Amino acid sequence: MNNKIKTACIQLTSSPDMDENMKAAAALIRKAAEQGAQFILTPENTDQMRRYVKDRVATSGDMSAHKPIAFFAALAKELGIWLLIGSLGVRVSGEKLANRSFLFPPDGKIVQTYDKIHMFDVTLSRTEFYRESAEFEPGTKAAIADMEGVKLGMGICYDLRFPHLWRDMAKAGAQILTAPSAFTMPTGQAHWEVLLRARAIETGSFVLAAAQTGEHEGGRQTWGHSMIISPWGEILSAMEREIGIITAEIDLNEVEKARASIPALQHDRDYEIKI
Repeated sequence: MNNKIKTACIQLTSSPDMDENMKAAAALIRKAAEQGAQFILTPENTDQMRRYVKDRVATSGDMSAHKPIAFFAALAKELGIWLLIGSLGVRVSGEKLANRSFLFPPDGKIVQTYDKIHMFDVTLSRTEFYRESAEFEPGTKAAIADMEGVKLGMGICYDLRFPHLWRDMAKAGAQILTAPSAFTMPTGQAHWEVLLRARAIETGSFVLAAAQTGEHEGGRQTWGHSMIISPWGEILSAMEREIGIITAEIDLNEVEKARASIPALQHDRDYEIKI
């Protein structure tokens, strides 16, 4: 792949209706491809967002049976694009799913998957709390994909709060980091942009973050504000809370330039903590 890549992030409001979500995502992916995007990223939970765990588990299949996998593979092939589906809920055992990101190349054959490692088990208030570990089996492996010579490091949402993951991927060669997400309103407003720019600056990498937005089943609200960030921490493209697309042409020479200017990835030192 050329050093200059036109990228796009899709912003969605996923509902419990998997077919409608696939249709909505596909329409925006097609639009981005028509605008010349070569690499397109969708948000976390592209397939569905539901209030109750049991409903999502009941409507999700395994790798051989989960309908969106074949659907998006065929779409990538039809459009001749690199397509990263931010995440799908794929059944892996009994009543648990993997929150799994998929990278499809222009031939539609899966190049890499990543299962979200860090579970969003938090209590934001008396009325707003989340227990992802009740729904998902945590991943155990970080994932880097080869995109025609371009190295892509894959994360999902809450992973953004664990900087060592992104640093390790950058040290292993990742030039682009993907952070498909479904941030809450309170955490998004306070932390979203800061986390994305920090991960870009710390690693000297491009960061692409496609987000869920709006109101979902049960009244859950997501922050939106999809962004594409440069290795220097600059916002190259962003949107607010509408459904739609952002695009940016990225130049991978900027990764080398940023890491040469501040070679922090080479400056790790062992240390002990004194108490």
